[in-house]
Amino acid sequence: MNHSPRFLAARCTLALATLASSATLAQRPGVRSGADPLRGFDQYVARAMKDWKVPGLAIAVVKGDSMVFAQGYGVRRLGEPAAVDAQTLFAIGSASKAFTGAAMGTLVDERKVKWDDPVTQYLPYFQLYDPWVTRQITVRDLLTHRSGLSRGDQLWYGTTRSREDVVRGVRNLKPSWSMRTRFGYQNIMFITAGEVMRAASGKTWNDLVKERIFAPLGMTSSNTSVKDLAGQADVASPHAEIDDTVRPVPWRNIDNAGPAGSINSNVVDMARWIRLQLDGGQVGGKQVLSPATHKETITPQFVVNDPLFFALLGESNFLTYGFGWFIQDFRGRKFVNHGGNIDGMSALVGFLPEEKLGVVVLTNLNSTEITLGLMENLFDRYLGVSPPKDWSAEVRQRIQKFQAQGKEAQQKRVAARVPNTHPTLPLERYAGSYENELYGTTTVRLENGGLVVQYDPSPTTVGDLVHWHFDSFEARMRDPMLGKIPVTFELGADGKVAHMVFEVEGPVEWKRRAMTTTATNP
Repeated sequence: MNHSPRFLAARCTLALATLASSATLAQRPGVRSGADPLRGFDQYVARAMKDWKVPGLAIAVVKGDSMVFAQGYGVRRLGEPAAVDAQTLFAIGSASKAFTGAAMGTLVDERKVKWDDPVTQYLPYFQLYDPWVTRQITVRDLLTHRSGLSRGDQLWYGTTRSREDVVRGVRNLKPSWSMRTRFGYQNIMFITAGEVMRAASGKTWNDLVKERIFAPLGMTSSNTSVKDLAGQADVASPHAEIDDTVRPVPWRNIDNAGPAGSINSNVVDMARWIRLQLDGGQVGGKQVLSPATHKETITPQFVVNDPLFFALLGESNFLTYGFGWFIQDFRGRKFVNHGGNIDGMSALVGFLPEEKLGVVVLTNLNSTEITLGLMENLFDRYLGVSPPKDWSAEVRQRIQKFQAQGKEAQQKRVAARVPNTHPTLPLERYAGSYENELYGTTTVRLENGGLVVQYDPSPTTVGDLVHWHFDSFEARMRDPMLGKIPVTFELGADGKVAHMVFEVEGPVEWKRRAMTTTATNP
């Protein structure tokens, strides 16, 4: 669900399979007479998929109150013939956040919740590191990434913690900024919003989204958990680039972060969601959100002043955030959108309200921004820009700059490695239990003559330690999505291990427990 994840590059040959659109070229509503905005678009998608190494994707376009285009491209899983179509299910990741904002809006319409109510009014156990912020933070703050907290995603990612456990654990996440002074993308606050909804309504976030959004919109294929995919045939497989090869990876269960990003859907259902946005909170004459509440969800609530987000904007002049939506400009028009990234899947949903035009792009490749390139190219086509700009190529240029920076940082790390060094202590003396106030415990154990590190709340966050230099190691994570993570042990004045820095989410320091059942530190 990272909105700014690591960007990957690889060489890969893709089998591109194009299916017949549910709306043919000759029968697309909203197209000017004699002009087809999608002329040559299939070829453009094929070229972009090759450039970005994307196995498969699906796209839908909404114009006015109609889905005017819905089509799949490529394959659901590399090495298998099954093609993506408009009904293929993908994870939409953080594009789920707008559903959370809308579902909260239905409770606002019922006067069960107010946007500016304090969170503790609904969750008495809710506590942040700063007592003043605990008292002051509101429902509006939860939905707009202005809590003052950095991410802390390892509280939920891959762990067995429940949503309530995650919310209770956030009390130990130290603030990075003062509340309401800086945009800080924050999944845990959306999880908290889901718990507020449960407290206010007596229903889980999952049930509320199904009853208040999916059902009235007719989103019959959509669901809120990977568990709901069991037995379904038309499902895309996640893919990621690992060791220079794009390959399938397992679906990630992120049910404990549901309100922040666990929805799975297809482009036909997502087109219905866009129609709701373009028609002021109603669809088919049925008002799902009151006009005032809907307007509030897509109204800028906070300026995004994070330089990384702004660096990705390209030609946009400003960037703000609503309730689960980024709001910026595109060719002088209001552009409402939100992306989604979770293991092996990338998505983007966006619309231009003034033009009654919306697009959804769902893909089965990790951390790819082909979504933005295709969406903006489609906007150009429907806005009559001739020729439409090659946004895919421009976005790739921006991303390649970040890739180059990442490669440079890795090269510097490798260059700084000191050869022919050895750990200070015998390996068994590094084994033991290490504790962090926020994340809990990590265990280092001796296994088959080598060290293994495991983040205890996550059964999948396990890595084999390979010596780097001195008392530093590199954890080769057994889950290929986690890659390689630096681990450094720090010795105290007595020559014993005192701390470990295990970079599960930045340089996190873990204190060695004095007593452990795994090993002692003589």
